[in-house]
Amino acid sequence: RAVSLGQARKCTSGSDVTLVAWGNTIEKSLEALEKIENDISVELIDLRSIMPWDRATIEKSVQKTRRLVVVQEDTENCSVGQMIISHVAGRPALWNEMISPPILVSKANVMIGYNPIYEYAALPDVERIVNAIKRSIATKHERVAVTGIGDSGRTEAEPTFTRPASTTPATAEHVQNITVPVMGEGIRNAKIVSVLKKPGDAIALDDPLCEVETDKAVYPIESSFAGVMGEWKTKVGDTVEIGQELGTILTREGSLAEQFQAAAKESATGGALAAGADRARSMPEREFTQPGSSGSRRSTTIEPALSPTITRKLSRVIPANLQIDARWEAIQKARDAAKEKEGKNAPSPSVMIAWAVVRAMEKHAPFRRLILDDDQIIENEDFDLGVAVALENDRLATAVVVDANKKSWPEFVKVYNETVNATRGGRVDAMNAPVVITSLGAFGVKAGTPIVVPPSVGTLFVGTAHRELISNRNKNEGAEVITLSLTFDHRVVNGAGAASFANEIKKQIEGFKISPAKAGAIPI
Repeated sequence: RAVSLGQARKCTSGSDVTLVAWGNTIEKSLEALEKIENDISVELIDLRSIMPWDRATIEKSVQKTRRLVVVQEDTENCSVGQMIISHVAGRPALWNEMISPPILVSKANVMIGYNPIYEYAALPDVERIVNAIKRSIATKHERVAVTGIGDSGRTEAEPTFTRPASTTPATAEHVQNITVPVMGEGIRNAKIVSVLKKPGDAIALDDPLCEVETDKAVYPIESSFAGVMGEWKTKVGDTVEIGQELGTILTREGSLAEQFQAAAKESATGGALAAGADRARSMPEREFTQPGSSGSRRSTTIEPALSPTITRKLSRVIPANLQIDARWEAIQKARDAAKEKEGKNAPSPSVMIAWAVVRAMEKHAPFRRLILDDDQIIENEDFDLGVAVALENDRLATAVVVDANKKSWPEFVKVYNETVNATRGGRVDAMNAPVVITSLGAFGVKAGTPIVVPPSVGTLFVGTAHRELISNRNKNEGAEVITLSLTFDHRVVNGAGAASFANEIKKQIEGFKISPAKAGAIPI
């Protein structure tokens, strides 16, 4: 039914605080009331329209509760929230009855960033609304008798506003909540795939606490506090919502003077001591006695080469592997011709092989499939291509060429190079590539057996070029070849389909050409 403009709606009835909100802030306010539960009696009013706005309903509520909190998404300056507070302050009868000054919860005077993370960081959240309500309640209202000068028979009650004295010692233990952060637009929940800290473990700032998986990628949730791990309120396998509490961290906060002295000391030393301490925390030393040794040796705890998430996914894969040799001559000729024409900007053999793989994927639908976390298999017409990239300290990442099949040869070369460079620089791509290419050719490795990690269904290892004696009709001859080693998930593809795909890659590599007229690769 239609609602008249200027008519507010009372969402909840209460007697302690009047909470005024409208638009998207109503949802956040309701979440705040759920968090407060029955500790504070809050009267929530949905303003619904701001021109005209329902003055009478607000006045009546504030007269009852004698406290006012306004929540808005607008900036503080020249805002509707300020208009409401100014209206209340301009009514002497109403203002004199108020126990605590009105509180405005709003966006800071900053522009909202385009990224959803910046957007949610700028706008009021549940925690700020809860704190504002508690701050309003914390104010006491006391009246004292004051003797008027020249009129000893008349006394008047004057309001004084005091806050409860703090009972917090200079250094106290605080409980900080671990919550699921905003991870991108459209992501509303995630699945806990690993817990990296146990109760009682020391926590440094930015330490990874757990890993969560969304439809797009696996994200580590890092600590915003230093302290000791408290309790976990969730477990591996649980699905959690954005903003949901996962656990707690126990922190110790010193007095203001102690914090100032610590900050000044760190500033004077350039943070070197803190950095050293962080390194020490990230690589704890342990003493152990080796059998047959009379003394103890120090060891350093090392992170596993594969993350717990990848290890978990590998447990469901049914891997199979096949290998085939492809002649290198066509790629070598195309590379030499490109170097003569383009010099240092010539496309690399790696991008030529990647192009051949994409063309083969177009002809073989099973290798355009993805296997999801619930073992559901989906097939796409357009697809990404993954490229394994080696990083420092023996770490591995995957660069993802998005919509690889939709790009022309010049576009493919450009995007391939940009994507690999960005991954080397630390960018993490959402991994939805059916096939990933990997190679150790730079180390002279001829062949290897790669692993395949869902949602991918295949990983292609490309060995270094080397000479082999191969059959050519009725005679054997020496030729330069590369070994293509394809590992595939038998849950998705059978052996014959994988062999056909590998032979198509071989065909595309052995017939690779770059068209001089259009500077484009010619598909076979």
